Amino acid sequence: MSNILSTDEIELTIDTLGHLGDGVATLNGEQIFVSLALEGERVVVSPDAEGKAKLLKIIEPSASRVKAPCKHFGQCGGCALQHLEATHYNDWKRAQVVAALASRGIETDVKPLVPAVPRSRRRATFAVTRTKKGATLGYYARASHTIVDIKECPLVVPEIEEALGTLATVVAPGLSRKGRASLLVTATETGLDVSVTGGKETPDGPLRSELAQNAAAVDLARLTWDGDILSERRAPRITLSGLHVTPPPGAFLQATKTGEETLVNLVLEGIGDAKRIIDLFAGCGTFAAALAAKSSVLAVESELKSLAAFDRAIREQGPSMGLKPVEILNRDLFRRPLHMSELLKTDAVVFDPPRAGAAAQVEMLAQSSVPVIIGVSCNPATFARDARTLIDGGYELVSVTPVDQFLWSPHIELVGIFHKQ
Repeated sequence: MSNILSTDEIELTIDTLGHLGDGVATLNGEQIFVSLALEGERVVVSPDAEGKAKLLKIIEPSASRVKAPCKHFGQCGGCALQHLEATHYNDWKRAQVVAALASRGIETDVKPLVPAVPRSRRRATFAVTRTKKGATLGYYARASHTIVDIKECPLVVPEIEEALGTLATVVAPGLSRKGRASLLVTATETGLDVSVTGGKETPDGPLRSELAQNAAAVDLARLTWDGDILSERRAPRITLSGLHVTPPPGAFLQATKTGEETLVNLVLEGIGDAKRIIDLFAGCGTFAAALAAKSSVLAVESELKSLAAFDRAIREQGPSMGLKPVEILNRDLFRRPLHMSELLKTDAVVFDPPRAGAAAQVEMLAQSSVPVIIGVSCNPATFARDARTLIDGGYELVSVTPVDQFLWSPHIELVGIFHKQ
């Protein structure tokens, strides 16, 4: 690209969609990435020296191009593919899983994508900063640190969208005009749970009182500031397979309720009649709560507060629900994976690691004789890496089901079922 100035305007034909949702064209034998362009389109762009180009004009649009449902699309960086028709979008997303597996030499039955729907995200992270007039809350602009002040978001559930105009005002007193804070907003059954990180130092005195009063004024269930609970009018509550759990501030939850239910059903189907199950990276008990209805479960998690929340719910509600025994183990599986000797007499293992995958634990699993292993992942690349390890250890990857919880983005969940050969 060095021989092309960023002020040049050139015409390109988009060859394909890349794994991040950018249009990919070839220029002088090199790939160039064009945000907001679709496969097959003839476009005019202004390239830079980094292998990217700004879309200036569409000469011939794709037949799969549609009108974006959000007025902020194009400026806001929260979505990549609102302009792509749903069937083509679903096919593209499934293809990302197929490609990730193929990169590791894996062929298996990849099921059709289980799609997401608008206004289903029950949790979202927003950027916020203080301004002369108050505060600005939204998502970062595409390839920028500028915050787009959003007034609507077709991704999130109505409870969150309706609060967009007030959340910035609630937290503004605790913000710095020189920095950016992050707001994790979760819609729970008892109201919005808002967790702020990166504002001023932990509030105390009058500021703490002011923020708590602001939270009360808009009836937040809970307001947390860098892990410190400033206000809790009601304990935030979620229900996991009938078990009521109060997650700690900032705890991991599946992005959509319907997506969670799909993942749980796929895991239950894959488990079959297994009676002794280990749930690795168990979090607040998303899978363990469902598995315990018919099987004894060992739930293993490094994040102590999430595990404690699940343990408390199990102790208080498990007997009346008729759940099977659940054992809790607090352990960092990256540093201390379960050894083969700890996997003996186990009928099935479920693992749902962070985006980095579970390389160390999977090495142990690959050497085990556990009949069924189910991998849940939000990163096809690290899942494919871990799947390769299991396959090389004698497992068969029977099927993979992609599940979309991150509509119009490149992110995709999946469930893979492994059987020991």
